[in-house]
Amino acid sequence: MTANRQTSWAFADAYVAEDEALHWARDRAREAGLRSVSPGTGAALRLLAASVDAKAVAEIGTGCGVSGIHLLHGMRPDGVLTTVDQEPEHQQSARQAFRDAGFAGNRARFIPGPALDVLPRLADAGYDLVFCDGDRREYQDYLAESLRLLRPGGLVAFEGVFANGRTMDSGPQPTEVLRLRELVRAVRESQELVSSLLPMGDGLLCAVKR
Repeated sequence: MTANRQTSWAFADAYVAEDEALHWARDRAREAGLRSVSPGTGAALRLLAASVDAKAVAEIGTGCGVSGIHLLHGMRPDGVLTTVDQEPEHQQSARQAFRDAGFAGNRARFIPGPALDVLPRLADAGYDLVFCDGDRREYQDYLAESLRLLRPGGLVAFEGVFANGRTMDSGPQPTEVLRLRELVRAVRESQELVSSLLPMGDGLLCAVKR
């Protein structure tokens, strides 16, 4: 990669200034050993949520609230974020981060539990956007659930599909990376989706449901 391209990516990552609530959420995630979306990815999530005029968003992987804050900023003022995570203590941090960011308590619905147990209980065609940042080995399953959850014209996004460059590496790779390759191929070849792979953060795969 050229130095100019690296500089451009760094500029894009810093384009949206993050406030104290986001910095606090990032610090909590770092202390918990969790990865957070990059600022550039967060900005893309805001844009995507705004582009579909999102009123109902499902998030797989609450973490400590970094991506959720970005999504809420892009959603309609009356929109509700439904966020799923296996770790209730992480969701408590996210709840505090959302409050600090100025969002009312009724703007987010926290559901603890494994994603593949929770998602089947959510309403068919009830969501404008689904953001997937959970177990990357389960992304293919999240895709199937997302197609059911999304309304026509809704959008699904997958975080981390570059896997720190391993997805494009021709050498032997772990199961997680092989599953990511299958996901990228499935989304690209689907007749139900219009897709794009955005070079933000560790790769953001986006697709609109026809």
